[in-house]
This record gives sequence, C-alpha cells and structure tokens, in this order.
Amino acid sequence: MCCAVLCVSTVIAEVRVDAQTPAGNIVVERVEGDQVYLHQERRGSTQWWFYWAFRVRGAEGRTLTFHFTDGDPVGTRGPAVSDDQGLAWRWLNRDFTKNSFTYNFKPAESEAWFAFGMVYTQRDWERFITRFEGSPFLEKGQLAVTRKGRPVEKLRLGCIRSAPRCRVLLTARHHACEMMASYVLEGIIGGVLADDEKGRWLRENVEFLVVPFVDKDGVEDGDQGKNRAPRDHNRDYDGASVHVETAAIRGQVPQWAGGKLAVALDLHCPYIRGEYNEWAYQVGSADTNLWAQQQAFGKLLEKIEPNPLAYRQANDLPHGKAWNTAANYKQGLSAVGWAAALPGVRLAGSFEIPYATANAAEVTALSARQFGANLATAMGQYLGAPGKP
Repeated sequence: MCCAVLCVSTVIAEVRVDAQTPAGNIVVERVEGDQVYLHQERRGSTQWWFYWAFRVRGAEGRTLTFHFTDGDPVGTRGPAVSDDQGLAWRWLNRDFTKNSFTYNFKPAESEAWFAFGMVYTQRDWERFITRFEGSPFLEKGQLAVTRKGRPVEKLRLGCIRSAPRCRVLLTARHHACEMMASYVLEGIIGGVLADDEKGRWLRENVEFLVVPFVDKDGVEDGDQGKNRAPRDHNRDYDGASVHVETAAIRGQVPQWAGGKLAVALDLHCPYIRGEYNEWAYQVGSADTNLWAQQQAFGKLLEKIEPNPLAYRQANDLPHGKAWNTAANYKQGLSAVGWAAALPGVRLAGSFEIPYATANAAEVTALSARQFGANLATAMGQYLGAPGKP
C-alpha cells in the first residue's frame, strides 16, 4: 500500500527597506524577523539631526516595528506615511515612541513610504505650480544652477506686468529637511493668485520673488541641511558666500528690489519637539524697530480665521530668549539679517512652522497651506490693502 505525503511550505517574502525615494535618507542595519533596525544619515551636518525617509516593500500582511538606533528621531505624531508613492501623506498618530514605530501592512500593501515629515521636493513643486500655467501674474525663472547641476527655481508673482507699489521676498528650505515650510509657501502663492478681493489687491500692488528651495541639492538628496559643513546656508550671507544659491540671492535680489522691498520672510521648521517647537512663531529681530513691525504683523495674522495652526502672537520668540540669542548667529549672517539691511525694508523675519503639532493642532499639508493663505492675507493688510483687518 502506498501513501502520498503532500508537503506545503510557507514562504515569507523578504522585507526590503531602502532610501530609493525622493529625498530618501536611511541606513538599514539589520532585519530580524519583524524587527527592523536602522538610523538616519547625518550627511554633511556637523551635529545630530533627525530627518529620515524610506520605503518598505515585501511586507504585505505583516506587522513590523522599526527601531532607530541614533537618538530619538520620531516626531510628535509618529511617522508620516504614504501609500501612493509620496503623492499624499498622513500621520500615523499611533503605535510609536521617540525612537520606534510599529506599522500594520495591509494584505495588498506591497509598498509604503515613511518619513519624519511630509516630504516635499521638486516634483511636488512642479505638480503645484503647473496648476497656474498661463497666468499673467506668474513668471517662472532660474536663480542659479547647483554644484550638482540642478536648476534652482525662482518665481516672480503678482504685479509683474507694471510697476508695483512694493515688493516681497519669500524664501524657504535654507535647511533641506524643513519640508512643512514648502506647504506654507504653496498657501501664500495660492492666496496671491486667489480669485477674491484679497488676491486681486496683492496682484495689483505687490510683486513677490519666491525662492522655494535655497538648498536645492540637499532637498533632492534628502540631506539634513541643518548646520551643514562648511557653512549653514542660513549663515552664508556675509563675507564670501560658500553656496551658489545664497551667492545668487545676494547678487540678484537688490537689483530686483530696486529700493521697493518692503517685506522679507524666510520660512523654516523648528526642532523635533518641546517648547517653541510645537507652535508656529516668528523669530524676533534684535532690532527693536523690526521687532515692533513683527509684533504688528503677528497681531494681524492672529485675527484671521480660520486659524488652522492656532497661531498666537504671544508665542513669537523675542531676541534674547531661548535659542534666539547673539551666540546663535556667530557662524555668520542669516538671510533675514541680510535682507533687513536692504533699502526700504519694513518687515524682515523668519517664521517657524512645526512639523506635526502646533498648539495641539495637527499640522498637515492642508492646514499648512491654509496657514500660508492667512500669511498672504496678513501681508496684504500690513501693506495697506483696504478693508477691515
């Protein structure tokens, strides 16, 4: 008598973790079953920083825990997660610590992306700005070419076909990893181009110059960008500039401004968590006149509803408090410090946009854009738009 024995083997697919995404940044140390050990690359930064971004494939139906071995680089809402290859992001908001998170992959989830924040690179910018193709109020240009051969975008916006009443300079991503600032910048641009009374006044009276990626190579490569060697981009505005982007800004902006530059805003994101890192705020100038203008602007901004990031003028950081001291600027002059000395400037300041949590409110691409639209409205009021503030 013969009997046949049927052997069934279960093959568990190999989990693959890599940094092959826009702005990818990760070093995978080892994978032990459902436990993944990894750390962020500091890449060019002179101190510890927290940015990371990676993708996972081959984990369908499994529950994996990711352990970071270099410090505590998981933010206040856990990782940002994308299941459509970075087109849209959400916060995990569960199952995380300061140095780990656990994720349950759906049975058909063959690929997922994870990052410290909601990644924003050139492809996102192009997807956004393409919506306004053909607008007579927008002119795309090139500020410079990076050392790696990438174009550095610049944008003229608003009153560009006639002489404006005044001009505004907007910059972002002096530190490559500070991506939430880019969503705010989208909101400002959208506010200027909006088909409403506030947008029309700005387009008729104000010309904007926008530099969306000051550290363009760092943004695309997924660098930290903060305290970059040999010089931080945002300390590169005195002496001979080390970076081609900052040199181009210093060379081109004064001529473009023509003595009409009234406002210069530089958009940033703060530290990972803690006091002054979980609310939106202006970084106060050491110049008492500029600080007074920042306070006046903040009061206008706080009154605009809805207030998606729960901005409070009282949260602004005066010079001399917390990290905002003279010692912090010993490495060199900042973009705002440089712009403040240009003829005609009334308001020059940095705005810090939290990565995930702002006065308990969730920071998302949508809420950051809404806050940017509020900034555009406040700038119009500050610069003399008619109507009730």
